[in-house]
Amino acid sequence: MRAIISVVGKDTVGILAKVSSLCAASQVNVVDVTQTILQDMFVMVMMVDISKMTVTFSDFSDEVTGYGKDAGLVIHVMHEDIFNSMHKI
Repeated sequence: MRAIISVVGKDTVGILAKVSSLCAASQVNVVDVTQTILQDMFVMVMMVDISKMTVTFSDFSDEVTGYGKDAGLVIHVMHEDIFNSMHKI
């Protein structure tokens, strides 16, 4: 099972490192990542494997989203099934 994590906010040092650390702490494996800086805005999308996650999906999502709020970032964690359903024609 996989999930999508999107991160948007003002570029600062350590965003990728912090989100990756939160993933590692819950045994969420980063499978793919793309990021860019649009002027001074940081934009990142991660595909993560949640099959060996050691916490509930809800708890993981709340933790990552909470970090985002504290850091002034907008972070969304979406299960792959929901993502696929939203983007089906």
